[in-house]
Amino acid sequence: MPTLSASTSRISVSLACSNPLVLSAMSAVFERDPRFSLIATSSTAEGFLANVVRVPSQVGVIDWDLPILGGARLLEVLREQDDGLRMVVYADQGSAAHRAAMGAGAAGFVTRNGPVEALLDTCVAVAAGKMVFPYLDVRDLQKDPIHSLSRRERVMLEALSRGLSNRELSKELGISTNTVKFHLSNLYDKLSVRNRAQAIAFFYSNRLPGGDGTPADG
Repeated sequence: MPTLSASTSRISVSLACSNPLVLSAMSAVFERDPRFSLIATSSTAEGFLANVVRVPSQVGVIDWDLPILGGARLLEVLREQDDGLRMVVYADQGSAAHRAAMGAGAAGFVTRNGPVEALLDTCVAVAAGKMVFPYLDVRDLQKDPIHSLSRRERVMLEALSRGLSNRELSKELGISTNTVKFHLSNLYDKLSVRNRAQAIAFFYSNRLPGGDGTPADG
């Protein structure tokens, strides 16, 4: 089990779960463990976001199925803030959430029915800067160009797959056509494609996590 030296401060943690009994149980677990300092809890994604904006934490632990915003969207919002918060997601074993969570910016994943120690150890590892995804080969996923895309580039790629023109992209994303061209150029470079048609083909051959509800099987 990972440990912290006596001179290391506790890891600050914020929790979010829609089930009040699970949230209460998790809170008790973190409060009893001397490695952690529980900062805030919430039953919704919006509440979690408000908590971490008001009082920053090192690690956040969330249920993937949080109302109303949802785990995926919450991770994307937090990813854009770049405040150092590292996120751990928990969901049912065997679900596709682990890959989607990583694609949305999570740093760790645990199963909903897994042992308590697995959750605690994952949080320690994540706080130390590690990626913890027990059902995925993280090294292979990190080589996937999909995971180098910014959220704006992901949205743009999905929009491209719907056949939108540059003018339509400009309107949908609320940016100028010149900015659209700039983002498309970066997108093509990251995907190692030459044009719009190749980018669309890449999208349908890989299926962005969360893009259509069916994450790619690596």
